[in-house]
Amino acid sequence: MPTIDIKKNDLETLIGKKLSLAALEKHLMLAKAELKEYVEKTDDLKVELSDSNRPDLWSAEGVARQIRIALTGAAEDHPYFRPGRKATRVISVAKEMKSVRPYLAACTASGLRMTDDMLAQMIQSQDKLADIFGRKRTTVSIGIYELDRIAFPVEYRLAEPSSVSFTPLGMDKELTLAEILEQHPKGKEYGAIVRPFSAYPVLIDSMGRVLSFPPIINSRDIGEVKPRTRQVLIEVTGTDMRMTALTLNILAAGFYDRGADIDPVLVTYPYATDLGKRVSFPVNMSRPVKVSLASFQKGLGERVLAADVKKRLASYGHAVKGAGAMLSVTAPPYRDDIMHSVDLVEDYAISRGYESFSPLMPEQSTVGSLSGLELLSDTVRGHMTGAGFQEIMSNILCARAELDDVLSAGERLVEVENPMSLAYSVLRNRVVPSLLRVEAASSKAFYPHRIFEAGEVAVYDAGENMGSRTELHCAALHSHPAANFSEIQSSLDILLYYLGIEYRLERAEHPLCLPGRFGRVVAGATDLGFIGELAPSVLEKRQITMPCACFEINLNALLGEVTKES
Repeated sequence: MPTIDIKKNDLETLIGKKLSLAALEKHLMLAKAELKEYVEKTDDLKVELSDSNRPDLWSAEGVARQIRIALTGAAEDHPYFRPGRKATRVISVAKEMKSVRPYLAACTASGLRMTDDMLAQMIQSQDKLADIFGRKRTTVSIGIYELDRIAFPVEYRLAEPSSVSFTPLGMDKELTLAEILEQHPKGKEYGAIVRPFSAYPVLIDSMGRVLSFPPIINSRDIGEVKPRTRQVLIEVTGTDMRMTALTLNILAAGFYDRGADIDPVLVTYPYATDLGKRVSFPVNMSRPVKVSLASFQKGLGERVLAADVKKRLASYGHAVKGAGAMLSVTAPPYRDDIMHSVDLVEDYAISRGYESFSPLMPEQSTVGSLSGLELLSDTVRGHMTGAGFQEIMSNILCARAELDDVLSAGERLVEVENPMSLAYSVLRNRVVPSLLRVEAASSKAFYPHRIFEAGEVAVYDAGENMGSRTELHCAALHSHPAANFSEIQSSLDILLYYLGIEYRLERAEHPLCLPGRFGRVVAGATDLGFIGELAPSVLEKRQITMPCACFEINLNALLGEVTKES
């Protein structure tokens, strides 16, 4: 969860009230936050946010706003979201951006009284939004610039990697876009976002000066904000229009809370977007949500009054209309997390205070127990250790390279959409590769090696929720100079004998194993798994020097057979 650093005095200035630490800790619950540390000497607060769905709270301005609204009891006005605003500055998006990084939102903030605290919060908010909400700048990145140095209109377009050069932040020499990816720390960190493309995004003003290379780095000449800065251009680029617009709304609200005047910027698109081809940002995307009093009573377990619901939701920042059994609630424009009436029920409960609800003892007594699958898994573990195998435990996440040579033709893997590391980019669909990884690291241990694991795998299945299903598998491996098919089959015989399962082997072929040394394990009409003697190419790839044989059984399928036998 996000953790932010705030100066206590700065937070109190934004709230408009001095607070003791005890009072502050209580009020932080309104922002789903917890005070982790306070250093009196430096006046530093360390605040941990427990809600990843509220990026508007990831700054001193956001936390203070939520507390301030609660103290005043009314939602705050944001005049820069009213329709009819005339934008005098224009940014045009080139048509080729649609296939690279298609969306941009921008506004200006003027009349700033920049302080060191404000500058620190601006940088922190920018980093948190881009790295966490923007998935390491993949879906959202932010640029803030000295407005006085920019000549409008500005163009957002693509440029050849070696055709444009500028001095990036943190350096004192000009570099081309290609050189920035190779030499600048931010280029090395985020370069993978743009490297797949033959041309890279740039923002260039009407005088041909580069503002930035999104999502990598700003220009030092235009994109370096200093304590003397009085007005800025705030720009957000991304791959999702709604996320891009919301990020700008959050930043605009933060600058407005600091006393800045927010003015719109017109962004023109040559292609259709969810908000149109000509969008004046910031734009209010909030829409009224109908919610019944019955929803609150069902969710909270007690009767609530319409007047109290309206009061509590207003003191949490919502605009509420209606009376009687049905209300119309509109979230503030810097929030986009209200997807269901339950979200509003939660906001009401937080605003009112969880301590105000009377606790109830459970009316039913239940006793927990292990599922049939877990009981079977425990039984299998007991038999395997009794047969002389050593149990290992490994991660379900692994590198794609570990699974490439064990996949059948056309078989797909469950992939991590935004992996932090290629070493953990897919979910294993078999346990045997994990055993091979352990075996590869165990060459100095005395032979024979007899290891097993009973663990989860993820199987790609388009018909399932989220496109995958989780299964529990047990795999075992023999490794020593004479390891062979017959030996590993004897271990499988012992396991299934004690489980009371009669099985047969059906001849098959698989790239994992030697031709003629691989078979399917079948009980009745149920495919339980496979058994085989591993191919030398599989072992050589992992630098395993001893012959290996293995089997792998699907415990979900085995449970059905065990249940039949009982």
